[in-house]
Amino acid sequence: MDKINHYRQIIQEILIAHSQIQPAYGEIEMGVLFDLERDRYQVLRAGWLQKRRVYGALIHIDIKDQKIWIQYDGTEVGVANELTEQGIPKTEIVLAYHSPFIRQYDGFAVG
Repeated sequence: MDKINHYRQIIQEILIAHSQIQPAYGEIEMGVLFDLERDRYQVLRAGWLQKRRVYGALIHIDIKDQKIWIQYDGTEVGVANELTEQGIPKTEIVLAYHSPFIRQYDGFAVG
């Protein structure tokens, strides 16, 4: 299996696992959105917490320039940690939510 297909498989498995965790509070539905043609992957949440609407991405990952770009990570454990546990080197993961200046110090790829 080539590198990018391997990355796709790991990302999808991790995101499906996160989508199956039901939030402890509120009436919130979890789902996944995979755009395989453009290599964009998200875990989405939608619903209500008391009288407040909850909607948006819990996780957003793109694959571009042969690297995994974590655009947003709202998890406690950290998706980057889960990716490295699956054998993906830190040099292949960009924490896109960090500014380009900070990336040189975060231990992951700069971009």
